[in-house]
Amino acid sequence: MPDDEADFSSPSGRVLERLGEAECMALLANGGVGRLVFTSRYGPTALPVMYKIDGESLVLGTWDRVFDEDLRTGIEHADYHVAVEADQMDPQAREGWAVLARGAAHHLDTEAERAPIIGAGLEPWIGEVPAHFIRVTPTTIFGVRVRQA
Repeated sequence: MPDDEADFSSPSGRVLERLGEAECMALLANGGVGRLVFTSRYGPTALPVMYKIDGESLVLGTWDRVFDEDLRTGIEHADYHVAVEADQMDPQAREGWAVLARGAAHHLDTEAERAPIIGAGLEPWIGEVPAHFIRVTPTTIFGVRVRQA
C-alpha cells in the first residue's frame, strides 16, 4: 500500500495507519515469531517461523520439512514466491500492528549460507529436529497499525 494513502479514523477513536517500508522493517528489527505463507500441495498454508532481519532480508527458521518440497520450484536459481507475516497485537487495548513482506524463498542449503545465521536464535526448540533456514528479500512490504487517535 502506498505511503501517501490517507489513514482511516473510526468513531471508536482508533486510527488505522498505513506503514511505509522503513517503518515496517523497523517493527521487524527485533525478530520474533511470524508466519510463512505459501500455496502448498494441500492449498493455502501458513507455518509458524522464527525470523530475524539480516540486512535487507528476513531470515526464517523452519522446522517442518514436510513442506520443503512445496517451497522449491525444482528449477535451479528459481525461488518460490512466499509471504512472511508478523504482528504484535493487544486485544484488550485493541491496538497493534501487522506487516506483510512478499518475496522469493531462497533456501540456505550450503554451510557458507548458513554460517552467519547459526546462533541467531532461529534454531528449533526441540533438539532432535533439524533446522532449515530460508532467506526472503522482500520485493514488496507493507503494514498497518491500529492505535488510539
